[in-house]
Amino acid sequence: MLRKYIGDLFIQTRWYILLSALVALFLLAFFLTWLFPTAIILSFTFLGLSILDYLLLFGGRKKIIAGRRAPGKMNLADENVVLLPLINRYPFRVSLKIIDEVPVQLQERNFVLHTHINSGQQKQVRYTIRPLSRGVYTFGRLLCYGSSPLGLLARRWAFDAEEEVKVYPSVKYLRQFQLWAQNDHKQFPGIKKIRRLGHSMEFEQIKDYVSGDDLRSINWKATARKNSLMVNHYADTRSQQVYCIIDEGRSMKMPFDGLSLLDYAINAALLFLNVALTKQDKAGLISFAHNVKEIIPAEKTKLQMHRLYESLYRQTTRFEDSDFEALSTTIFRKITQRSFLLLFTNFETMAALERQLPYLRKLASRHLLCVVLFQNTLLQEIEDNHPDTLEGIYIKTIAERFQFEKKQIQKELRRYGILSILTAPENLSVDIVNKYLEIKARQQI
Repeated sequence: MLRKYIGDLFIQTRWYILLSALVALFLLAFFLTWLFPTAIILSFTFLGLSILDYLLLFGGRKKIIAGRRAPGKMNLADENVVLLPLINRYPFRVSLKIIDEVPVQLQERNFVLHTHINSGQQKQVRYTIRPLSRGVYTFGRLLCYGSSPLGLLARRWAFDAEEEVKVYPSVKYLRQFQLWAQNDHKQFPGIKKIRRLGHSMEFEQIKDYVSGDDLRSINWKATARKNSLMVNHYADTRSQQVYCIIDEGRSMKMPFDGLSLLDYAINAALLFLNVALTKQDKAGLISFAHNVKEIIPAEKTKLQMHRLYESLYRQTTRFEDSDFEALSTTIFRKITQRSFLLLFTNFETMAALERQLPYLRKLASRHLLCVVLFQNTLLQEIEDNHPDTLEGIYIKTIAERFQFEKKQIQKELRRYGILSILTAPENLSVDIVNKYLEIKARQQI
């Protein structure tokens, strides 16, 4: 009971300002006695207004009702909207200061929202959060501090709105890439147009000729029967095994724009695997660090995307060096059918590549292997600069050396028949989808 009437009472800045003014007036009245009656009247007025403000806030059963509606799941590195529904049961306009105990991962120590709500009004306050790490985010209490139009005192309402929200890899462009893959469009920005080399082995149907169809596919017998141009339609070879292999070693902890390379790899893998399933291929996942952590066999069932989604949500980087020998041994034992392996890793130097090259060659001898390498955009910016100091020239020379070594890594991989993609993290998703569509068009799997 005491907490209800005293514990939730807070004094506003305006109350202290008026009190300070009264004290100053009494000090002045000590020298100018004719001001003393005025100071007494103003003191009682101030006391009366304070009591009136208290009664307005704590009298009766009138109150503020608030809650929180967070999304069921949030996407990594995207702006996720959180709604705070409010109801004012007071007969006057209330000024609100809202403190939401947001998850500790956001590192927001002074998260305060200010709003006004009219009498009897229902209102929603919205704000966005941008999570930069995957996992479970826990929201705490919701605290509301309301004050009347007098603005002398404030009342606190504490709402138990604790809830947990999972942060998953971003699916912002998932539907968009899926539609592009289904319609076989290559003219959209960022999607490269690939010329098909011949036909795949799977004949699908005979259909009417439309502008843009390959003239070499005209079925002359069917054309003669229907007296209109008919063409043979071939479908891409389906049910091929596609695996994303994600390196979770320390090389993938490198940060870029608030996220680690692992986060970019997971977002891109999610898009790529969804496109592979859309193209009727079997999609699977392998994650490894000092050992092979998880293997999801390649399938194309309806539940496969959910399995991949839940697995990618849990992946975290390790501080150990990655064991490529354990990876190659496991793949040789578990995956017997020729498959397309998309390996997300990062080699910064030729020495790092040479240590793992025997195992990569072993994988490439049985499967179609493509290694995804990350381009350091900061080094590119330094390389494009024109320094005018000795230190700047030295830094640029070192940057050019690292950039050259990245190209040498690509060249070395190509020498042993290993495909590679060197891309900036922000372009990763588009580049790997391009590569996959190119491989499908060239029938390399």
